[in-house]
Amino acid sequence: MKRLSSVVAAFLLLCSTGFAQQNADEKAASKQDETVSGPVMTFENTEIDYGEIEQNSDPYRYFRFTNTGTEPLIIKNAKGSCGCTVPTWPKEPILPGEAGEIKVRYDTKRIGPFTKTVTIYTNEAVERHVLKIKGKVNPKPPEPEGVPASKSGFGNNE
Repeated sequence: MKRLSSVVAAFLLLCSTGFAQQNADEKAASKQDETVSGPVMTFENTEIDYGEIEQNSDPYRYFRFTNTGTEPLIIKNAKGSCGCTVPTWPKEPILPGEAGEIKVRYDTKRIGPFTKTVTIYTNEAVERHVLKIKGKVNPKPPEPEGVPASKSGFGNNE
């Protein structure tokens, strides 16, 4: 009899665990179905690696985003972590479903590795996003010396 009651208790325990898991899964699915109200800035990526670049090369990179929310997104401000990192952003509201980009300029005259951030301030519930750029600026290779001059200076007049 003890054995039978142990088996029944174990069976009931397993059944209740299964139902609890099913309820948790249903709640998670219903949360995904809910639409987020308000603006939501969704980035394609939040980090850009310049890689190894030559001094004075292209300083611009672009962070692309979409407003996946239900209200217009307003970017209030964008700040680089230092004067060598300058962001440019859309000043007009980004409507739901529309895309935009944050243009970041890094001063590629500075030689060496770098890691910088750009902080974006918006009208979202989460009011700020931090974007990251990194890379390494290598010195420009020395220019080859000109063609050696002839002895007379005017070609092969011997």
